[in-house]
Order: sequence, then C-alpha cells, then structure tokens
Amino acid sequence: MRFVSTFGHGPAVSFRRALFEGLAPDGGLYVPDHIPRLAPDFLAHLSKTPLDVIATEVLRLFLHDDISEPRLRELACDALSFPIPLVDVDKRNASDVMALELFHGPTLAFKDVGARTMARLMEHFHEGDTERGPVTVLVATSGDTGGAVADAFYGLSGFQVVVLYPDGQVSPIQEVQFTTLGGNVLAVAIQGSFDDCQRLVKQAFLDATLRERMRLTSANSINVGRLLPQIIYYVHLVARLPPEHRPVVVSVPSGNLGNLTAGLIAMRLGVAIDRFVAATNTNDVMPEYLRTGRFTPRQSRQTLSSAMDVGDPNNFQRIQTMYGGDVEALRVDLDGAGYDDGQVKATIAEVHRRCGYLMDPHSAVGYLALSAALDRHGRPATGIFLATAHPAKFAPIVEAIVGQPVAVPDRLRQQLSRPRQMTKLAPDLGALRQLLLSRHNAAASGG
Repeated sequence: MRFVSTFGHGPAVSFRRALFEGLAPDGGLYVPDHIPRLAPDFLAHLSKTPLDVIATEVLRLFLHDDISEPRLRELACDALSFPIPLVDVDKRNASDVMALELFHGPTLAFKDVGARTMARLMEHFHEGDTERGPVTVLVATSGDTGGAVADAFYGLSGFQVVVLYPDGQVSPIQEVQFTTLGGNVLAVAIQGSFDDCQRLVKQAFLDATLRERMRLTSANSINVGRLLPQIIYYVHLVARLPPEHRPVVVSVPSGNLGNLTAGLIAMRLGVAIDRFVAATNTNDVMPEYLRTGRFTPRQSRQTLSSAMDVGDPNNFQRIQTMYGGDVEALRVDLDGAGYDDGQVKATIAEVHRRCGYLMDPHSAVGYLALSAALDRHGRPATGIFLATAHPAKFAPIVEAIVGQPVAVPDRLRQQLSRPRQMTKLAPDLGALRQLLLSRHNAAASGG
C-alpha cells in the first residue's frame, strides 16, 4: 500500500513516511492509493468479533507493507484498552436510535481511538531512530484533539508535543486536559480562532527553516495515521448489531470531517452501513455543499459544540478525492444538516427527560441530524449517532440545561485540581517558528 497526496503532485510514499510527514510536500493530505475490501469471510462472521481483531484486520489492509500482523495486534490491544459500547437510546417511529459511545477512553472523547493508535505506531517506527533527534508533534485543537494527543504522547521518549488552541474558545474542562501535564507537552494559547491554529500548523509544515532544522509531524486528522484508526469503530458498530438487522444510518458530529471521512472509507471497505449523515452546528459548510454543490469555507462561529467550530474543514479535500469531486455521487451516500445552540439545548433536555440519556452538545447535534434523517427517509432503519464526548467534559453547559449535576469521572476530577500551564502567542508563523525551534533545541540538548 502506498499513500499519495490529494493535490496529486507529490510522490507515492510508504505509510511510515506519510505518518511522520503529516502533510504531503505539495501541501495536500495523504490518502491511500486505493481502498481495499475486507475479506468476504471476515465480513460474513463479523458479528461479535472482538475489537482488537477488528482493529488488526482493518489496519492490516493499509499497513501490511510496514508492520507485521502480530506487532500490529499488540499495538492495537495496548491503544484500544477501553470499551466502545453500542447503547439503546430511543425509538423513532419504527426505527431504533442507538448511540455508539466513543468517550470511554482516558480523555473521555472519541479522539482517544485515533490519537492513542497513532502514538503507538509512531513510537514503534521511531524505535532505533533516535540519532535523528526528537520528533515534535504539532497539533491544532478546537477542543478534544488537544487532550487526546497530549495524553497519548505524554511521557513518550523522543517526542515533544505542542498543542495550539484558540484562547478562550475551548471548554475549561477540555483545556485542563492539555494544560496541566507539563513535561513533554506544551500548550500554546493562540490569540485567534481555531482556523488560525489550523492555518499555523499547515504553514509550519511548509516552512523551509523548520523542515531543515527539526523533525515535525502532526497529530491532527490531516495525518493519515490519525485518520485510519477511526475506521475501526465503524466496523465495530456493525459487529455489535444482530446479524439480521435493518438498514443502518450513521450520524457523525462533524467539524474537520476526519471522522466522517473514516466512515465513508469504511463503507468502501464493504461494511454494511447504508447511509451517513454529516451533523454540524451552525458551521455548516458541509451540509451547504451537499445542498448547493458549492464549497464555501468561512470564518468559524463560536457555538456550544466548540470542537465542531470549523469553517474550513481540512478533510473536505479527502472526501473530494474519494468521490472525484462529484457531489451527486456523494449525495447517494451522505445527507447533511446543521443546528443552532437553541436546538441543541432543547434536545439535550428533551432526550434526558424522556429517555434518561444524557448527551454532551456534540452528541446532541448527532442525535438531531439522525432523527431528521430517519423521519425524512420514512422506512424503518437502525439509526446510530456517534456519542463523541462524555457530558462531564461540558458539565457547566449540560448542568444548566438539565438542572442537575453531571457525575465527573475520578481521572477528570483529579486533573481539574492541577494548575494550568500555557504560553500565549499571536497567530503569527514567525512567533511560532521561534517557539518550536527553542523547544526543539532544548529537547535535543537534554534540557
């Protein structure tokens, strides 16, 4: 398996090279040169297949040239050492509504799946390569990515992590997860929006000085090593369903579109998902594209579902590459809808009152879009929305809506008591370059 740029100008490379480069030399994102199919016998016996077996089989399709299957299973078992349950939530006319709870990992968000798997793969490939100096993992976050990446790489020898986030625009609980670690993790509060953070990451990868003087990689979903592991839970959710189930519709809370891209790849692998829904907040560039055929990126708007506040989603170009820019072909597989904060609040309250199920704002967007899609298509289906974050991560918001306390897991409660450490920085490449080089030089000298 080789990996090529979405811009089509760079050379085809190995997974290992794509993993550490993050961004292709021409500025595009790496994608597999083809999407293979899962073996028919594997799909036929998918029901109740354990998560580690699914993870190994999915990743093997893309990584078999770079890593042995026994080592891959070992890494997958270590990374995915937490449950991913499929939970009954509601009935919608004749359809079942279920939640795939992706928030049972160490940072209580779906990003743990991709970040932990990617970190284990990077550590594997970096072993014995220390003469080239430390690797700096540069990541932009609108909320959950920062905590997941910081936790996944925390304490790993040979790695430095720099997390860029928009100052004042992530939840306090999200912020503590990457500002209280210290050690090899540096949190940088950018005086701007998430789009500014994302732009700085892209500029850093294309900066000649940084490329020459340090090893820089990304842990955002621009990195194919973060993207591919997310395919695993789409196969896993189908494995948790009865063998004879109704058509499956999956609603994906969407910001940077990496999660959705992984789902669309899973569909092409042969997984029995009939349709996806791109669920957004008022940053609805993807639903707008599906309606109009025009992609119009814009400055992001701040909402309750802050991790989805993305006005120019990176992974749109991967989806365009997969579908050859054909919006009609994409519409066959994908619906889209956007919702405002008022609708999100009402849904959290109503589902909690009627069903006893508590959602965070991102998961509520997924529930809203799924409900609308099931109503629109009419026929009975199995509807699944991705529950992407534990409601405790947004406790002040959720508690105000439902009028009662949200239980905070012990690990998170401990983090809340620790002092925060961050560096404030203007949204300027020159300032970021100086900071990265200073951090790299200190790490390389053992400081």
